[in-house]
Amino acid sequence: MFAPLRLSRRALLNAALISMMSLNGMTIAQAAEKPLRIAVIPSVANEATEQAIAQARREGLEVQLVEFSDWVMPNTAVAEGSVDANFFQHAPFLEQFNASRKTNLTPIAYGYSTTIGLFSKKLKRGDPMPDGATIGIPSDPVNTGRALLLLQSIKLITLKAGVTHQASIADITENPKRLKFIQIEGSQAARSFDDVTASVTYTTFAKHGGLDEKDGLAFDNQDADNVRRYAIRWVALPARANDPRLQRFIAIYQQSPEVKATLRRLYGDLIAFPW
Repeated sequence: MFAPLRLSRRALLNAALISMMSLNGMTIAQAAEKPLRIAVIPSVANEATEQAIAQARREGLEVQLVEFSDWVMPNTAVAEGSVDANFFQHAPFLEQFNASRKTNLTPIAYGYSTTIGLFSKKLKRGDPMPDGATIGIPSDPVNTGRALLLLQSIKLITLKAGVTHQASIADITENPKRLKFIQIEGSQAARSFDDVTASVTYTTFAKHGGLDEKDGLAFDNQDADNVRRYAIRWVALPARANDPRLQRFIAIYQQSPEVKATLRRLYGDLIAFPW
């Protein structure tokens, strides 16, 4: 004769939990699954990403933003596998990073696209640029080129013929106002406005520095090629590019009316959605 099976209180609770999970279509593996981790940099646009995270959570997908203070660590974190993807850079920046760091990070989807602008706390739109003015430009090679092309488009400098988005300060052939250039690590631009006459940077960093997107003295070209070239990309290792959770979250982000509405509120007419 068998003795009756006696279950502890903990065992009974665990059995009840497993039963509830089964009723909700969840597996034990899904319940224990770690959140999807997305690396970002400080940006007002993270507000829109947080909205997508809230929607994903309501649908049973846990996502966590991991914020880094520079433009290197989000890629390093993806390469090392400590995060699943990142969302902060455009394709030219990623290409330069892969070439210089011997990594193989892959752009897997488009995010939003914004212009860069020339912003100042000392000048208003229409004011002449003073002789000898100090201009901040991004320190990374890709955004250096983009900044110089903007300055050339408003006739503050002239670059060598044929130079495109890979331009460097050495490619300046004419500088009639004797402008002085200070190269600033991208995300630090928000703190630099008091130290320069004007700075070429992204709208998000200008807003962090207390300026409105409408305060820009000039903006770079909004043609279709630029919109796609400089769109912020979702980036992952090739092995994770087709991760169903990641693809699901990107779809939530891209299809959310709330995300688009927030980005339009933050950037006004200076944003596009190339997906």
